[in-house]
Amino acid sequence: MWLNTLVRNLSNQSYNKLNNTGMYKSKLLLAIGICVAVQTSAQDMTNALRYSYLSPMGTARSIGFGNALGSIGGDFTSLSVNPAGIGIYRTSEIMFTPSLKINSVDGTYQGTTTGSNNTRFNFNNAGIVFSNGMSGKRYERSKWKAVSFGIGMNRLADFNRDYVYNGVNKGTASSSYSELFSIDANTPGTDINNPATLGGLAYQSSLIVFDAAQNQYKTIVPWKEGINQQRLVSERGGINEVVFSLGGNYMEQLMLGATIGVPIVNYTRNSSVTESAITPTTAFSSYTYSENLTTRGAGINLKLGAIYKPSDNFRLGFAIHTPTYYSLHDDYSSAIDNVGYNGPVSVAGSYDYAMVTPWRGIVSASGFAGKFGFITADYEVVDYSSAKILFNANAKDNLLQQAVNGNIKSNYTFGSIVRVGAEGRVTKNFMLRAGFGYYGSPYKNDNSANRIDISGGLGFRFDHWYIDMALLHTQYNNSEEFYSLNYTNPIVNIVQNATLKNSLNSAVMTLGFKF
Repeated sequence: MWLNTLVRNLSNQSYNKLNNTGMYKSKLLLAIGICVAVQTSAQDMTNALRYSYLSPMGTARSIGFGNALGSIGGDFTSLSVNPAGIGIYRTSEIMFTPSLKINSVDGTYQGTTTGSNNTRFNFNNAGIVFSNGMSGKRYERSKWKAVSFGIGMNRLADFNRDYVYNGVNKGTASSSYSELFSIDANTPGTDINNPATLGGLAYQSSLIVFDAAQNQYKTIVPWKEGINQQRLVSERGGINEVVFSLGGNYMEQLMLGATIGVPIVNYTRNSSVTESAITPTTAFSSYTYSENLTTRGAGINLKLGAIYKPSDNFRLGFAIHTPTYYSLHDDYSSAIDNVGYNGPVSVAGSYDYAMVTPWRGIVSASGFAGKFGFITADYEVVDYSSAKILFNANAKDNLLQQAVNGNIKSNYTFGSIVRVGAEGRVTKNFMLRAGFGYYGSPYKNDNSANRIDISGGLGFRFDHWYIDMALLHTQYNNSEEFYSLNYTNPIVNIVQNATLKNSLNSAVMTLGFKF
């Protein structure tokens, strides 16, 4: 929605300035080519946040103590957090982590609350670490007590979520999603016969008609009388990072490590908006506007880290992550099904682009009570406003790209992440764990969009194998406009928001073997 709105803003604000140079036509056509219709394409600021807002979801052990492993190490998840953690290894091991995710979202709109549930099976983690730990005289002679190499996958983000909200929009503040189509149709430069524009798609489906008396296109939806509105959204996919890590232990005091990360993006979003008349007539009953988006791509980054042990009872951790450079491909489509008229009218397309995520920095500290357990904490910083989307090779001259990245900078801000956790040894082979995570709001003007993680777990450790289990509960709230009217002269200025209460739950198990 936002990108097409931006396109129209650019046309309204820049027409006189650019028309004489011929630039206006080329920029507008490029923008229209990028965006088939409302919200279909993902090359906007929400896309930048989606692939920058990360949380490690690797082994059950790390999840059990809140993923606060920046100074703990000895766990495969640390390769995506602080790669110096690989320096803790003394033996080689292989592990994998299946997970069951049970998510629920309550959507509230116009005083009506509707719940949605989604259950998915995934793999959080799979990897192998080869460790060359010194022993005997070699240990005494060598300053490097162990050198290890790891390769595998950690899940960094999970996009699986369904939600729905609906309600009756009626009264002085009523509005209609279909206004977007009529406004677009009345904007200079819109090809009303081209379904790749909002106005064209609606005109071809008879959702808007031309009013000769007023010389403008109008929606047939009787929104001033009040209408039933509903939005359905289904999201799938995640980010799985393939890691190649190398690290070592220097004099049992300093662990160093580096990871080359290759995050792989897989995201699908299917959404629909339905508006129906409170009292259907032969002129209008209902219509559904649907959008489908699939994003595939991969990136590359570098992570560097260190863990310092001033004593056996205390550790400090430091890590820095370079930006991830993504190459992404979108396939998108949109359609309008106006009941009783021409049937569904649809359009589809694809687009290739790039994105650069922000730098990340992590500092950590842990306190150990001998072999009885530990308490640990991580503090992570990331500037979400520094993410950038790159549309083509001539990025500096691309008007749309400048506007998108300006919007990212204006709406997002510096974020803080705190993770704390503890592990206690109950018996020689049995451990209990607990953790907590706080993810600060990435939005500049919305401090309520904070995320809370609460976790717990247990583990059994033996000489040659281990099994860990954990439960993770995540909760956060966010609001969503039913649609945006960021136009110069909108028909109405009030668009109602929906509130989404998200409750996301994971049951995780890791099985590992040492060799």
